[in-house]
Amino acid sequence: MPATTTPEPAVSSSFEEIMGLERSYLLQNYARYPLALHRGKGCYVYDLEGNRYLDLISGIGVNSLGYAHPRITKVISQQARLLLHTSNLYYHEYQGRLAERLAKASGLNRSFFCNSGTEAMEGALKMIRAHGNSVSPHKTEIISLENSFHGRTLGALSITGQAKYRKDFEPLLPGARFVPRNDVAALEAAVNENTAGIALEFIQGEGGILPVSEGFARKARELADKFNALLVFDEIQCGVGRPGAYFAYQLLDPVLLPDIVIVAKPMACGIPLGAIIANEKAAATIKSGMHGSTYGGGPLACRVALEFFDILDELLPSINSVGGYFRMRLTEMMRDFSFIKEVRGQGLMIGVELTFPCKSLVLDGIREGLLFNCTHDTVLRFLPPYILTEQDVDRALTALTRIFKKAKPA
Repeated sequence: MPATTTPEPAVSSSFEEIMGLERSYLLQNYARYPLALHRGKGCYVYDLEGNRYLDLISGIGVNSLGYAHPRITKVISQQARLLLHTSNLYYHEYQGRLAERLAKASGLNRSFFCNSGTEAMEGALKMIRAHGNSVSPHKTEIISLENSFHGRTLGALSITGQAKYRKDFEPLLPGARFVPRNDVAALEAAVNENTAGIALEFIQGEGGILPVSEGFARKARELADKFNALLVFDEIQCGVGRPGAYFAYQLLDPVLLPDIVIVAKPMACGIPLGAIIANEKAAATIKSGMHGSTYGGGPLACRVALEFFDILDELLPSINSVGGYFRMRLTEMMRDFSFIKEVRGQGLMIGVELTFPCKSLVLDGIREGLLFNCTHDTVLRFLPPYILTEQDVDRALTALTRIFKKAKPA
């Protein structure tokens, strides 16, 4: 059972009240789990009754430094007393500094700040289309991958290679073409003179923690150069420290640079912030007045992100070591549980594929004081905070062993 402690401050609403209000007044688009969270500390969150849970999903990869991190809390408090929002009509002191930090980390040149991953993808799609239109009115096609997930807006859905997300909103943006992940021959057959861009997740997240092979990624770069298309890496989930490097594409040797990389989730530790990072060729497609964001790149989010990067530099070695330890321990469990089909991932982005649908195991996890989720029906997804320790992993595996012992594969 979850450990119990006394939460501070006192809870003002019951779970039934919270749930009742949401049922009455919110769109019913979220299939929530029966858990209301009240506070967090480190890698742990606490519910309304003070029960403690080890958080291995971190807001779907957002709460990268866990909860109530003292340095992040201090920066938020300081900036809240100064300036929260300016709009992009004016300068402030943190946006340029963060763009410089991203340029140095990515190997690219310029950034555009927004509020989310899907908004970053929308901006990247506009860059692709603007680039294509500058070459030919027929250069409008965008290549993406089957099983991909790029966001919920209409443009991002248009290049998301899963019919279940697309079907209720069609017709979508024309010109999207999908190829199987790591199928080099299919990629070569799809790219042509009408291709304006190629977009891919370096590690598919929602699709089941599936990496793109080095050969496939390098072929995408080669074809983008040959046909004058923009290559976009979607690292909303797999980037900004989670793979044990700033970006997943930097795991290759030599590094393979895209024209554009889009990021969001972990960068501002829970404050909405996304970014498009582009080389000069891609950045030149967006002229004054062609794109914008009211909230994007505000002083609070940018200052927090700068502090995050300072902390991330210290954490990268442990992301690799703790992530490796986590995967090793999970792999050892395959000896005891034959329904574990595969353990895969990089850094602290880990998937455990089972031989049966695993959504019910998420509920079992909550009862054991362990938070994770199920993606692509049969994959347990772990996206823990970057401050996770080997002791936390041991605690998680003890609970997961109990969960697996109770599991009833179909």
